[in-house]
Amino acid sequence: MRPTGHFDFERLDAFRLAVEVARWVRGCRWPAKTTHLHDQAMRAADSVVLNLAEGASSTGRQRAKHFDLARGSAGEVFAATLLVDLQGAEEARGKLRRLNQMLARLR
Repeated sequence: MRPTGHFDFERLDAFRLAVEVARWVRGCRWPAKTTHLHDQAMRAADSVVLNLAEGASSTGRQRAKHFDLARGSAGEVFAATLLVDLQGAEEARGKLRRLNQMLARLR
C-alpha cells in the first residue's frame, strides 16, 4: 500500500536513478569550451526526470510517450558524456545503461 499523498513516480527505482544522474551532470566539472555540452546534458538529464514523473502519472499512450521521451533523453546524456573527459563518467554511463533497461520495461 502506498502512503497517502505520494506520487506514483516516487516508488520507481528508475526515477531515483535518474535524479542521481541529473545531480551528477549538474555538479560535474566540465572542461573549458564545453559549456554548450554541459548545458545540453543538464537539459536532457532534467528531461529524463521530468518525463519519468509525468509518465508515471499518466496512462495509455501518454504514459508510453513520456517514458519514450525519457529514454531518448537518457541516450542524449550518455552521448554527451562520451564527448568529454569527466570524472565519474563511467559510473554515470553504467547508471544510464541501467536506466535505459528500466525505461524499456516501464513502457
